[in-house]
Amino acid sequence: MTENVVHLHKNTAPPADSAPVTTLTVVTDPAPPASVPLWVRSGRAVKRAAIDERTTGALRFTARHSLYTVNGGRIVARRAWDGRTGARYERMIRAAEAAGNLEMAEEWEERLQRFREARHRRRMDLLHSPLDAAKGVGVGAGMSVGALVALGVVMAINNHDVKDVITPLAATVEFIGLLIRIVQIVWGPALTIGPLLALLALWAVGRHQLAAPAWSMPDQVRSSEGEPITPSIVVKALRDLGVAPLRAAIKEMGDAGASMLGPIRIAGCGVEVDVTLPSGVATNEVQKRRRKLAENLTRHEHEVFITLPEAARTVRLWIADSGALDQPIGPSPLVTDESLTANYKTGRVPWGQDLRGDAAGLSVYQRHLLITGLSNQGKTAALRALALWLALDRSVEFWMGDLKGAGDWNMFDGIATRLIQGPTDDHVIQVTEMAEDAVEEMNRRLQSPPGTEFPLLVVVVDEAQVAFMCPVKGDDKRPYGGSSSTSRYFMAARKIHNQGRAVNVLLWQGTQDPTDQNLPKLVREGAHTRASLALGTESQARMALGDKAVDGGAAPNLLRPGLDKGTLVIASDGIEIPKGQSSLTVRTHYISTDDAKVIAERAKALRDGVTTLRVVDRGEDRDALADIASVIGTAERVRTKDVLSRLGNLNPGAYSGWSFLDLKRELEGTGAEPYKSDGVMVVSRDRVARALANRDGEGSASASE
Repeated sequence: MTENVVHLHKNTAPPADSAPVTTLTVVTDPAPPASVPLWVRSGRAVKRAAIDERTTGALRFTARHSLYTVNGGRIVARRAWDGRTGARYERMIRAAEAAGNLEMAEEWEERLQRFREARHRRRMDLLHSPLDAAKGVGVGAGMSVGALVALGVVMAINNHDVKDVITPLAATVEFIGLLIRIVQIVWGPALTIGPLLALLALWAVGRHQLAAPAWSMPDQVRSSEGEPITPSIVVKALRDLGVAPLRAAIKEMGDAGASMLGPIRIAGCGVEVDVTLPSGVATNEVQKRRRKLAENLTRHEHEVFITLPEAARTVRLWIADSGALDQPIGPSPLVTDESLTANYKTGRVPWGQDLRGDAAGLSVYQRHLLITGLSNQGKTAALRALALWLALDRSVEFWMGDLKGAGDWNMFDGIATRLIQGPTDDHVIQVTEMAEDAVEEMNRRLQSPPGTEFPLLVVVVDEAQVAFMCPVKGDDKRPYGGSSSTSRYFMAARKIHNQGRAVNVLLWQGTQDPTDQNLPKLVREGAHTRASLALGTESQARMALGDKAVDGGAAPNLLRPGLDKGTLVIASDGIEIPKGQSSLTVRTHYISTDDAKVIAERAKALRDGVTTLRVVDRGEDRDALADIASVIGTAERVRTKDVLSRLGNLNPGAYSGWSFLDLKRELEGTGAEPYKSDGVMVVSRDRVARALANRDGEGSASASE
């Protein structure tokens, strides 16, 4: 690289009529010859950089260890001052007053008064101590001399030599002289070594406290990524949060803000601490600065959760270990424990783990459910996990509609009595009619005698937003979608929400990307359990969970789409939520489709054989005898009223008006007529199959003729 060098030359021969002047001459050094290889010039640059790095490291080393000693002296001096004065108590009083805790301030003031009284007594004792010490020394010396003389007398009598009387005194004088000589020898080196040892002690204190600026620290120390959470780090993060009253209050506190913090507790893959904010600082001022607080704590935003506990003017911080939330949790107990069963009334779904690492069990007893989130965040897997657990209770009946139709619910064929899968308007119509049938079943149960117990009927609708957005209208001009009083799916959902839980008819819905159009307000507020995966905005979070949960710290909109799959925020009284909080963040167990099929087979083994009714084209001509054989399924015989009910579910247009006489008329003359068994009318599977085979055989014979 060309270097320009500026030379100043004084003109030695100025004109006679002018003063001497200084001229500026710019001399440009010649460029390096082109023959110098590029790698040689690059090597010189690397050498200079290496020298600069070594110099910087040496300067940092010198400054760091020098400041260890200086700041160590300051720390020791402060400790000594605190020990001799009431400064510590005064700081605690100011901290309690800043926090608005007057009772604590009064307690510290009493402690300060007791300290001052004790200090006054010690000082008064010092006024009399010289005289007492002199008296003690005189008495002690006299007694010692007397004892030595007595010992000498005893020695003289024993040795018959009067000179032995002073032998103990002489030995004592010699010993004292020896001590004086030792002190004289050691005193010189001690005067030299003593200050060095004192400086070493101060250096050790400063090094232990890392009492040096961050710029002087080694690279591995200066990098604070993932450093442990300590009280000083939390207080500093709060101080630098940008809340002026909070910063001023911390500055006024004598303990530098430590009194704001409760104990830092290990909680799962992180730590948890309660922070009592000083007077004049609102909790939402901290909540809305979550990202800045996380960065002050050397964490990412998703690794810090802010909730509101029961105590007033308090925020609870949960701070994850750096990178811990990116690690998967263990497999579901549904996969690992083949003996696991379910109980709708008393059991809890092993859904996942909360942030503290504790198992998160959800009770679904008489609770409508809503799960929402952005697309491809694990909504179907989370909803399906609940249904798989409940399927292990053989008394539960499922009616299912999957308006995505990707086969995510195929394993419930043989478990659910109705299974509708597909995204078209025809599938929406079938799902709507299924929901309306659930309303009719609910009304039938409500009109039963008081005290009648009913098995659970769960109506599951996945991708429910498709139903709400369906534009099709029926023959009566009523729309299937929408949210008006004439919208069929909307009204069916509302009716189930209003009264279904009383007779164990529940509606579970999964929807994505909620808006007022695809998830009406009355429907989302009718769910007792509301859970949300990652969402895009706070307004969507309020739709999904409600204002109370979001105001209390729930923030599914801050979950990371794609990275926090399966992590949801839940608001429900069916899950244990820490007292004072309104929601809980749960990392759900992922159950793959293959594992779901295995669990479904276990559920089928607990049941007597369920015939799953699928979507049938509307208006199609029906083969009644074949349909009767289909709805009987694998059971040996089925009651006639159950056959009629299943036929109505199979094709409401063809069989919804059938009575016992219609069924009897259809089977009459086939050899499969209903008959009485154990006092009830039933239809035999084998007889219907035989009649169907005979009819098909006769048809084949007629065709051959």
